[in-house]
Amino acid sequence: MDIYGLIGYPLGHSFSKGYFNEKFEAENIDAEYVNFEIPSIKEFREVIEKNDNLKGLNVTIPYKEQVIPYLDDLDKNTAKRIGAVNVIKIVKTSKKTKLVGYNSDIVGFTQSIEPFITHHQKALILGTGGASKAICCGLQDLGIESTFVSRTKKGEHFINYSDLTPEIMDTHHVIVNCTPLGMYPKINECPDIPYELLTPKHLLYDLLYNPDETLFMKKGKKQGAVVKNGLEMLLLQAFEAWNIWHR
Repeated sequence: MDIYGLIGYPLGHSFSKGYFNEKFEAENIDAEYVNFEIPSIKEFREVIEKNDNLKGLNVTIPYKEQVIPYLDDLDKNTAKRIGAVNVIKIVKTSKKTKLVGYNSDIVGFTQSIEPFITHHQKALILGTGGASKAICCGLQDLGIESTFVSRTKKGEHFINYSDLTPEIMDTHHVIVNCTPLGMYPKINECPDIPYELLTPKHLLYDLLYNPDETLFMKKGKKQGAVVKNGLEMLLLQAFEAWNIWHR
């Protein structure tokens, strides 16, 4: 039986295991999807070595960037360009095991947000983790200029939450939450942005999907903004991961 899986920590919120195992059962695929909850990326090699039938992995928080030094190659169109990996293809030969990193987040995000893009020219990306890098590249492909918002200013194209002036909010009509704020069970949390400055011109996209409507989305909707959660992105990136594993 082939094994696929997910590495990250923690994994209690994960959607992937249920999704793939249901797919395997429905399509009579002789495979199993397993969660590898590892508290340190140093345990990654052990996951590979102890699972001979492992064909592919998904990667989630906090290892999308940390896993890169453990890989043999990166796909130049996605993982290398973005600087983050969420899919690993495992290619085994008689001589060695080759690990190749890809990023399907960019495909899932771009396909899910594109129907909502009209007049939008500038975006704010809340958070600076591995997922935010894919979001930035996806927005770039759609012709949208992005600025990262973080608790600490890290250089050009980065601002603090305290820098979100009326002028900034009036010119950046796409706001993407790449932080875990608001994820179940802490549903009463949300990013610290001036929600009173949102308008019907704004599009709020939350990478979170549990709960279906986060506090970030609720506050945006109250101001008339268009809101969308990350469930469709998740489904699309999972579909793309399966395609990567079987190319």
